[in-house]
Amino acid sequence: MEPLRPAGHDLRREAPRVTVNHDLHAHPGVVNAARDLALEGFPGAANRAFESTAAFAALKAAGSELWLDTGDREAASALWCAEFAGLTTNNTLVNQVVQTGALDDTAREAARRLRGVKGLSGEALTLEVGFALNARVALDLVAAFGATVSVELHPAVARDIAGTCLFARRYHALAPEHFLIKVPLTADGMLAVERVGAAGIPVNMTIEFSARQNYVAGLVARPTYVNVFLGRLNSVVAENGLGDGKFVGEKATVASQRAVNELREAHPGIATRQIAASLRSGGQVADLAGVDVLTIPPKAAQELLDAGRPAPREAEPREFEVAFAGGRSAAEAGVDVLWEIAPQVRRFGAALLDEDRRDMTGADVLELARDYGVGDLFRAWTAEEEAEIRAKGKIPDLSRWPEAALDDLMTVSALQSFAADQQQLDDRIARLVAEA
Repeated sequence: MEPLRPAGHDLRREAPRVTVNHDLHAHPGVVNAARDLALEGFPGAANRAFESTAAFAALKAAGSELWLDTGDREAASALWCAEFAGLTTNNTLVNQVVQTGALDDTAREAARRLRGVKGLSGEALTLEVGFALNARVALDLVAAFGATVSVELHPAVARDIAGTCLFARRYHALAPEHFLIKVPLTADGMLAVERVGAAGIPVNMTIEFSARQNYVAGLVARPTYVNVFLGRLNSVVAENGLGDGKFVGEKATVASQRAVNELREAHPGIATRQIAASLRSGGQVADLAGVDVLTIPPKAAQELLDAGRPAPREAEPREFEVAFAGGRSAAEAGVDVLWEIAPQVRRFGAALLDEDRRDMTGADVLELARDYGVGDLFRAWTAEEEAEIRAKGKIPDLSRWPEAALDDLMTVSALQSFAADQQQLDDRIARLVAEA
């Protein structure tokens, strides 16, 4: 296997090359050893009552389930109340926890106990130690709050159907009543989510940015949850000079909620729910009351409390008007793709639904999308293009990618951003493994 890059390597300039040996990571000896490490000291889910908070009770009364968007137990403890039902972690948030050094001793001990188990070494050992640490962070939240926790997979399996299914099963087995598995929206990921869901494993499909992405994902893969990372949409419009960005993400979220509602009404087997993610302020939280789920960063939650602003009690979230620079329309700005579901998208979704997907690959999905005139839903990005996007960060330069659809560009940018944080995490773990 290719070794992990040394400490100090420029993570922004090179896409990660992580190899996942399915047979090794599925071996009972490896699975059981990592499971035992992850669960060691876990006392079980908290089972106690929490006090209610009026502002959050109003949001819940408007029809929204409330989650905190953090893996930091201390930050969550300062805000947790009876109205919260879940927490969500991701590669970035777990990396923040691990980089504090709080889990260094755990990582070294995990390395000592896992080293040599059925040939574990090098990159594979680092992946397994990372699995145990990621699980520890999530289980710590379950132990503290008794909540549902979203656990994100390593980006190495984002386009690996078998790898996604393997690690989804392994994480779910640790806390089946409390773990949701986060899987990024890629063509392969969508196929994997369908298979994972068929096995009874709840999935939080992540890094979506548009109603059309979630329409296709909800129709075909039927995840438990889909997202719109709305704060990043406001930022990309503002930072690229298309307008002030105000309400772009909110409008996309509401449009996606309508699409999800449509799917639930038209297909009795679909129970997918919409998450408003990447919330940046207390005002956004209040404005989106009525969306199925609000996953709220601690800063935004505190802003809502400090403002004393009552959340609206409407059963449906409000509508939003968006203005663009120079009086351009959303179509002229290339932003309408976020909230419009074109007829060809619906036809593609129906065609994909009619396919025998048991042996399909992501490449097959891309080919079918091109046949239906919606190849921009899942562009085949090259490794070099992804490395360039990775160097720019989570908000891309739209002038560099004029032919790309905004939603797909934002998805690949988000995936590359998470991969950069994961690589930083992997590098720290590799150093700790070497010390063990």
